[in-house]
Amino acid sequence: MNMSRYMLVLILAGSLPFVLSFWPKLKFYRNSRALAASIFGIVAIFGVWDVIAVNRHHWYFDPSGVGAVTIFNLPLEEVLFFVVIPFCCIFTWEALKYIKGPR
Repeated sequence: MNMSRYMLVLILAGSLPFVLSFWPKLKFYRNSRALAASIFGIVAIFGVWDVIAVNRHHWYFDPSGVGAVTIFNLPLEEVLFFVVIPFCCIFTWEALKYIKGPR
């Protein structure tokens, strides 16, 4: 099984934030409900948008750049994009707040 380029980009983008999110001093998961709600909201809104756009042929995904697994006519990689990238953004925000420290 070959890994798609899109999946490779997601793995590369998400690996370091995922590993560092377990750093005890950061306490990243203290608000896991808020994290899950934020990511779920993004998946719901932009996932639906993507499904509609693909079904209306406004855009498409090059089969040579994605894998064969699809969810609601979206490549698995596109669905994971809406999980991985928001996770990375939220992690970066929280890490910068930690580094900056209390005012």
